Amino acid sequence: MRCLVDDVKKLKSGDLKERIESRLREFEEAGNKPTEDLFQELCFCLLTANFNAEKSIMIQERIGRGFLTLPEERLAGRLRELGHRYPNARARYIVEARKHVPALKGILSMDEIRAREWLVKNVKGLGYKEASHFLRNVGFRDLAIVDFHIVDILTKHGMCGGRKPMTCMRYLNLEESLRKLGKELGMDMAELDLYLWYCETGKVLK
Repeated sequence: MRCLVDDVKKLKSGDLKERIESRLREFEEAGNKPTEDLFQELCFCLLTANFNAEKSIMIQERIGRGFLTLPEERLAGRLRELGHRYPNARARYIVEARKHVPALKGILSMDEIRAREWLVKNVKGLGYKEASHFLRNVGFRDLAIVDFHIVDILTKHGMCGGRKPMTCMRYLNLEESLRKLGKELGMDMAELDLYLWYCETGKVLK
């Protein structure tokens, strides 16, 4: 873990710090946007499951309000045209999730653990990773987004046993390991995730 701590500290002392602080401010501002915008962010996180984050950003930008209005068949067609790996399943999840639009603002008033549990229980297609991703992107700061990039970097530094099926218990154990790393660095989970993602990919996304 020591080498990883040193690597992240070096990054934080450089030009990357302002880019990441700017992105964190964007996340905080996103939580105050209209409900329709929150739903589009939820759809982005539904799209990212077992799929590329950058392509999901592009699809989110291209479809926009269509996430709220397109019939399922047409939405699946758009997702297919734009290159999503699972157009039919994701269209079905998004259309089903529309019934939760009125609840989104209320979810943001919960504490983050309760909010995540609600999302995982009620929104089909959202697991712990996707629910944590959505909540981070709308301003929550203390939930880990344990995707394969994070698993890979933890494995490189002896903090994880590699890619394995992600059970609920394994997710929470890895999240606890990340909290310990964050404590060592003086970072919450939202900030730490952006630095670790940069370490593994060289990119700052969302």
